[in-house]
Amino acid sequence: MSHHPTTDAAPFSGAKLALFLGPDLLVIQRDDKPDIPWPGHWDLPGGGREGGETAIACALRETREEVGLVIAPGDVSWSHSYLRPHGRVWFFVAHMPAELVEDVRLGDEGQGWRLMTPGAYCRHPRAVPHFATQLTQYLDLGIVPEIRPEIGGVPAAAGAKPRSH
Repeated sequence: MSHHPTTDAAPFSGAKLALFLGPDLLVIQRDDKPDIPWPGHWDLPGGGREGGETAIACALRETREEVGLVIAPGDVSWSHSYLRPHGRVWFFVAHMPAELVEDVRLGDEGQGWRLMTPGAYCRHPRAVPHFATQLTQYLDLGIVPEIRPEIGGVPAAAGAKPRSH
């Protein structure tokens, strides 16, 4: 049985977004609290499902809450779901212009954020292991994002919209 992440409200427990800003990956260092999974580890934006939201709505809401970036569903270029002990998890990928880093604002959770090459994240001893595995599987596909002509002097990922100031 296949599920569609944008329209299907089939059961899932959470969703993550591998958000590339230019060639680099936006990662968040989790709080260092003993009562949360993976304390102090480097994580991707995302989290648990709220109400009946779809998987993509979950990932994009969590991204907005955690790093202050509003990513449109059309900017998500790849998705995959997999099973964890607590249920189905969705893993999404979006490639956005590097200049979007100027708009990153850490929300109420996490110790900080940084950009990291995808390879460095996958090899990092404090990367959340199952997200590093999912990212590695995506990278192994060799998908190269389609790049549109420059917007405002900065190459833009396919589907990226010009920002107004």
